[in-house]
Amino acid sequence: MPAQTILPAAAALAPDPDKPEPLPSLSATHTYHRTEVDGVGLFYREAGPRDAPTILLLHGYPSSSRQWEPLLPLLADRYHLIAPDYPGFGHSDAPSPADYRYTFDNLARTMEGLVAQLGLARYTLFLQDYGGPVGFRMAQAHPERVSALIVQNANAYAEGLGEKWQGIARYWADPAAHPEQVDAFISLEGAKQRHLGTSPHPERYNPDLWTDESANLTRPGAREIQAALLADYRTNVASYPAWQAWLRDHPLPMLILWGRYDPSFLVPGAEAYLRDRPTAELHILDAGHFALDEATDAVARLTRDFLARHLAAPAAP
Repeated sequence: MPAQTILPAAAALAPDPDKPEPLPSLSATHTYHRTEVDGVGLFYREAGPRDAPTILLLHGYPSSSRQWEPLLPLLADRYHLIAPDYPGFGHSDAPSPADYRYTFDNLARTMEGLVAQLGLARYTLFLQDYGGPVGFRMAQAHPERVSALIVQNANAYAEGLGEKWQGIARYWADPAAHPEQVDAFISLEGAKQRHLGTSPHPERYNPDLWTDESANLTRPGAREIQAALLADYRTNVASYPAWQAWLRDHPLPMLILWGRYDPSFLVPGAEAYLRDRPTAELHILDAGHFALDEATDAVARLTRDFLARHLAAPAAP
């Protein structure tokens, strides 16, 4: 039977949700780096001991590696963490589409170049949103490198696509006729709603999240970059059957964390993973698209428990 939990995060994790045990936290090893892959400057965050099992954390849209900041110190006592920014995001370079092909194939190739440069021979993939299409491509190219999979609102099933994807599909069919889809995609309101979703607790969300993302989305050239990736997203939907087959053929340990308040990627998309990976652990969290916004402790506890059971790690100090 699948290890499936569909409960509010706190109830799933602690006998007394009002008095959870404190999590260990280590920020002393947290560092920030820049490097270059095929002429493109890349930024990445690193934390934890380099001789520990590595977790490669791949961010979503319209975020950056910054989205992982709350989680990194809560895992850094036992794991080596690498969280990069894709080209066009965060503190990485944003070359024009004339100089860099903004496709998910190419983002994955650039991340593979970073992995090679850092000498990461094996790692757990932690995938969120855009991290899904980037990470699944990396896993297909080098399955021998992947120790385990953690998926947080990174969709790979048609059942997971919310209503807004109908409008985006019209953009895929005729981009020139539907500029309003790009307008909505890169708007401040779009960034805000991507965080809040349908959460009944908007007061738990820091507005700096979407104002900072909106600032990045209004930089010179950002519209062209994000329009190119939005157009290419159709290749991800077309790839769903191949990713599902990969999951069936590579029975790795898998943890699925899904924020129930996400109107873009729906809970049935989380449950669909169990068709192809029935032994996966599924936890539906009282959180949105970016679960760390509202359920940091839950994500950290579930991740630590999962990794402790499936990966060898040095003893905690």
